[in-house]
Parts: sequence; structure tokens; C-alpha cells
Amino acid sequence: MTVLTAMPNYPAMEIHPEYKGKKYVFEEIEGLKVHRSSIYVTTSKSLVKRLLNYFSFVWTSYWVGRSKLEREYDFLLCESPPLFLGMSAFLLSKAKKAKFIFNVSDLWPESAEKLGLVTNKFFLRMAQYLEEFLYKKAQLISGQTQGIVKNIKQRFPEKDLYWLPNGVDLSYYDPDKVTSKWREENGFNQSDKLFLYAGIIGHAQGLEVILKAAKTLSSRSECKFILLGSGPCKKELQELKSKWQLDNVIFKDVVSKKEMPFIVKAADVALIPLRKLDLFKGAIPSKVFENLAMRTPIVLGVEGEAKDLFIKEGNAGVFYEPENATEMAEAIEKLLNTDGLIEELGENGRRYVHDNFNRDALTMAFYQKLKSIA
Repeated sequence: MTVLTAMPNYPAMEIHPEYKGKKYVFEEIEGLKVHRSSIYVTTSKSLVKRLLNYFSFVWTSYWVGRSKLEREYDFLLCESPPLFLGMSAFLLSKAKKAKFIFNVSDLWPESAEKLGLVTNKFFLRMAQYLEEFLYKKAQLISGQTQGIVKNIKQRFPEKDLYWLPNGVDLSYYDPDKVTSKWREENGFNQSDKLFLYAGIIGHAQGLEVILKAAKTLSSRSECKFILLGSGPCKKELQELKSKWQLDNVIFKDVVSKKEMPFIVKAADVALIPLRKLDLFKGAIPSKVFENLAMRTPIVLGVEGEAKDLFIKEGNAGVFYEPENATEMAEAIEKLLNTDGLIEELGENGRRYVHDNFNRDALTMAFYQKLKSIA
């Protein structure tokens, strides 16, 4: 069975220096052939420039697929968002005589509309037409969460839907095999309690809640709040930190994947916030899995499916109402004031993802699904 995947090199604004200026790059990573194509890079919030960013990859990925990939494939797996990549993937699936698999990680354009990121009604209508077209043309639609699967199934009951959740490589994120000096190397004491947010610093996350909670907890000198990553809201949050003189908030730049186990091992607790929108009741932030695999419990500000799985069923953290800084601060106080709670929740989390979100088991199940429709 051969599978061709079409996905962007995220985040687009952070292109490795060796790829800049090149129209096409081929390399092999851990036995997988990776064909990289050029993309228009921008950090602008302008809709026109963002569309150029998306559509430049639509065209170059299609060109690379047609001209550089000679063989036929059994399946073509496309990741959405960006939704527009589905155009390139669908055409390539026809050219390569492959069954078109559409994997949905976010209900776009619905999420962009509800977040207020896209307000142009004509553009939203065109995006909705494209979304419907791609769903109808897909041989199989997989969804990252049960909420996404349910949403699409309600609109397209005739389609074959499959829940393909994120999972974690338990051998890579193994706290028993990782020795970390990250805490000491970054000037933190062993007595400090490190609360880590690692990921995109964007609009959907509502990260102001962390700074507000940090302000409330400023008297707890042992509490350090680390925001690791980049994104369109980072500068605004850094300005807010300066305005409120939050010495307990530390911003860190993006790091490579290979560094993450050492950083997560150094942290005491992971912060998982999202904006308070009904849309996100079916969301499961992927960072949950790596943190729990490392026995790092979570402070979760996501309602719905994520709360049901990881708080109620997995007992792997504490919950606060999304965007409610007072509740977030209270949840953190509970962790700090209850002896052994952080360790207990961490153990629960490792066990829960081992039993339910082991990437190897998820991969094998998906492989069997593909075989059934081959």
C-alpha cells in the first residue's frame, strides 16, 4: 500500500534557512521521502496576503506532485486546514489514480468565521462551497475529534467518516528515559513551579487568560508561567506583560521537536487554553498528548470533548472555564496547595494516553481501515 500525503510546512512564517529561495527540495527523513515546494511567506494579517500564502502552496504542491512524482499511489491523504490545499490534493488524486482521503483537523471556514478572522461574506460563501465539494469528492473523511466527525456526518450522512484522533509516540515521550537540564540551563530553581504553554501564540488560544492569572498569582513567587512559541498575538502579549510588570511570565522562542521532551520533563504543569466558543467543544489540542505522556498534568480550559476525556475520564488534570482567569488561578492554587496532586494527576495522564492514544495502535487501526476501502 502506498500513500501520498499533501500538507503544508507549518508554520509558514518559519522556513528553515536552507530552504529559503528554493522552488523545490527533496530529502529523506527517517525513511520517508519528503518533497518540499516553495511558498509565499508572510506574517501580515492582511486577507489578501494570507490568501497568497495559501494559494502559492496550492499551486507549487500540485506542480511538484505532477512533475516530480512519477508513480501511481493507492491513497492521497490531505490535511485540512488549510482548506484550499484540498484543491491541489483532489486534482493530484485524479492524476495519480489514488483514492482521496480528506483529514479534517479544524472545521474551516466555520472556525475562521466564529473567531472573527474572516468577515468577508463572499469569501466565506466560496470557502463553504469548496468545503462541501471536497467532502463530497473524498473516498474517506477522517476527523481529529469526535465532534468534527459528528458535525460532518450530520451534514453529509452518506459519507464514510472515521475518527482519527491525535496520538503520541510513547517511546519518544517517555519520562523514564529523559534526563533534562532545561530548568537549570534557563535559570529556574528546583523550588520553582513551572507552568508551561507551548504552541502557537494565536487568536484561538486566548492566551491573555494566562497573563491575567499570573497577575492574580504574582504573590506566589514560586510560580513561573512560560509561553513557548510564536504567532500573531505574541507581540501584543509581550506588551501586556510589560504593562502589568509581570516578572513571573517568561516568553521563549520556538524550539525543534527533538527539544520538547526535555522542556516538558522540566515543567511541572502544562497549560491548555482555548477561547470560549461552542466551536471548540469538539476540539482536542494536540499538545495534550505529549504533556500527559511525560506525566505532566494539565490545567485545561477547553469545554466539551477534551474535558470529558482528560478531566472526567482520565483524571489527568484540573479544569477551568475557558477565558476565566479567576478560575484558572484557583485551579493552579489547588495544584499548589494539595500535596501529591500534581504527581497523582501526572501518573493518571501517562496511563490514560497509553491505554487510549498510543500512536502505534491508532496507526494500525487506520491502516486496517484503509485496507477495507482499497
